[in-house]
Order: sequence, then structure tokens, then C-alpha cells
Amino acid sequence: MDQKKLYKTVETIANQNFSSEKEMLIEVINQIIDKEEIYVNGGRLWKLNLKEEAYNLLYQTGNVEKIDENFQIIIARYPMFDLIAKERTILGSETDEELRSKGIFKYSASGVGEKLKVDSKSYYEYILALNSGNIDEELRITLNIIATALTSQIKAKRYSHSAKVLKADLDKARELQKSILPEHEYKFQNYMLFGITDPAEIVGGDFFDYLEVGDEQERLGVTIGDAASKGVAAAAEAMYISGALRMACNFEIKITSLMKRMNQLVNKIFADDKFSSLFYGELSRDKGGLFLYSNAGHNPPFFIRSKSDEIIYLNPTGPVLGPSPHAKYTVENINFEIGDVLLIYSDGITDSANEEFEGYGEERIINLLRKNKHLSPKEITYSILEDVVKFSKDGKYSDDKTLVVIKRVM
Repeated sequence: MDQKKLYKTVETIANQNFSSEKEMLIEVINQIIDKEEIYVNGGRLWKLNLKEEAYNLLYQTGNVEKIDENFQIIIARYPMFDLIAKERTILGSETDEELRSKGIFKYSASGVGEKLKVDSKSYYEYILALNSGNIDEELRITLNIIATALTSQIKAKRYSHSAKVLKADLDKARELQKSILPEHEYKFQNYMLFGITDPAEIVGGDFFDYLEVGDEQERLGVTIGDAASKGVAAAAEAMYISGALRMACNFEIKITSLMKRMNQLVNKIFADDKFSSLFYGELSRDKGGLFLYSNAGHNPPFFIRSKSDEIIYLNPTGPVLGPSPHAKYTVENINFEIGDVLLIYSDGITDSANEEFEGYGEERIINLLRKNKHLSPKEITYSILEDVVKFSKDGKYSDDKTLVVIKRVM
């Protein structure tokens, strides 16, 4: 029989919907026996029992005398299993007396599935043994192709299942992370805010939050964090820091104490190769537009004066969270006038690169900020994010991107 055709035949049979691997393997055996051109008149399927270090009879069919359904072959007593592990498919003379008593004097057997460890040696999960009137090289090739096709299908189905489970877990993680993020748009006293985060993967290490401080909402905490690296590990760190910040803000502690405690928590909870940058600031009812902030190693936000286009950098006031448990943080301040805009962002914005590996950089952000300062925070945010995405669409590097824009409107 044509070898490629045989492989596709087995693949087609195995690719149907089955409730279990056993059901799939049995169906393949039955259909192979029914095909006259394959010259197989019976078969048995054995499954490795790791605990008992033996192969148990799983299924038998065809024009062969049946053996006890509970029949078991101990691996240590049957050297041919070592040979199958090495060569996959073998032809041989039967040595087991009970099998010989059933008229089985010659056999063809092939390993199917993954290889599992038994006393430092590896053995196939399944053994497929086929009976034929011609135990020859052609049968060995046929059985080898069947075993190869079946193994491929078993692995594909397992990987598919694992991928579905992983996707489901990641979807849950994404929904959890989304639930922690606040609504994009927010109004506090004389200020309008808009924030957005765009993870490079399904989940990311960036976060932002609006935190109501005080029983009568006297102050509003605004924060952006960026956990080192990307993906699930970074997302876990980001969610932890975000949750800890929310709890800490309930106690109305000073900003310097807040940053100190966050640093100690990250140092204690996460591995010594983990760290996070964090920017935290507070708006208040102060008529003079006072904004207090502390910057733990985060890239400096841009504050633009509406009347003069002056750009003020809100530089770090302490190191990133984590590596230095006794680090100190200071508090700085700016004052908003009507029309002034503060842009807080993660380095996924400035580090986004095009196909020439040129980074987006700060200058492009500042130019857009000056050009669009008269717009709403939402419009400013999207103008920057869309420009970054357009700039880096053919680039090779991508990181989480987060933007928060604060504008004094009254």
C-alpha cells in the first residue's frame, strides 16, 4: 500500500471526534483490519502500567483466539519491550507460553504515544500488535507508518487540549486584570482624566489606577506601574502592587510612607530579579491646583503649561521598587492652572520601535502633546497611542503601553 496514502488514511480516521484515546486507537485498529489491501486479520492493543511496570491488555479483535482480558506482561520478563523502545517496530517469534498456546508464534509490534520512564528506561505508552499471514518487512513498514500517524495524532490532541486549558486560564487572567483596572474616563473636582493600557501579550505588567483617598473624596491618587518583563509573571506582580496600593490608600498615609511600604513589600514578596517602577501622585480640592507626587524609577511624566508650552519633567524621586529595601523616597509638587496637561506613560510608548529599530522616543510625544493640548484627555491619549501603533507596526519590539492624561478644565 502507498505509504503516504496509508499515513493519511490513519490520520483521517484518528482525526475524528473521540471521547478518549482508547476509543480512537480501537477505531483505527478496527478499520485497518477491515481494509483488504493491508493484509491484517487481527490485532491487540497494550497499555503501559507504570505502577506495576507491565503492559496490560487494553483491546483485542479480529480473527485471532482471544486471551484473558486481564492478561499482563511484566516488562522485566520481556526483552522485546526494550527493542521496541529502541526501534519502534519489530517482528519476532513469540516466547510467552500462554500466548504460544493461543497459536501466536510470530508477532509484529510497534510503540505508540509518548515514552515514559520505568526504572531509568523509557517505554512507549501503548504497544500495537497486529496479526497477519505475512510477518515480513512490508508489514513492519506498514505498522511503523500506522504507529507514527497515531503518535502524531495523540500528541496533537494533547497539545490542543493543553492549549485550550492555557487559553482559558489566560482569558481568566485577562478578565481579572481588566476588572482591576478603573474606567478609562474619570472626573475629579476641576480635573478630567483618561487612562488606557495596551498589553503586548494577553496579559501585561503595566497598570494604572485612580484611588479615592479620604472618606469624603478629598484627594484622588493617580498611579501608573510597570513591572519588569512581560506576560503572566509581570501581570501577577502588577496585580499584587495594584491591590496593595488600593488597600494602603484606605489608611490615608503620607506619600513618602506609602512608597516606602510598597518598596518593602515588593522586595519581600517577589524574587530578587523582580522589580517595578511606580509613579504615584495626588490631586486635591486645592484651588491653586496642587499636585503632590513621588516617582519610584518611572520614566518622567510630561507636564505642559497651556499658556507657554513649557514642558516640565517629573523626574524620579527614588529608585524602582524591590532591589533596595531601605530606599528613601521624597515628594515633589507642581501646580495645575486651567488648560495644563499632565501625561503619565510607561516606557512601552517611548521604546516602541519601527522596522529600522528606531525608537519612538520622547520628542514625538512632546510634539503631539503641544499640538493637541487643547483637546480632551481622551483625545490626547488616543492621538498618541494611535501614532505609536502606526510608527511601530512593522517593528520587531513590542512592550506593554499605558497612558494616563490629566487635564485641569476649570
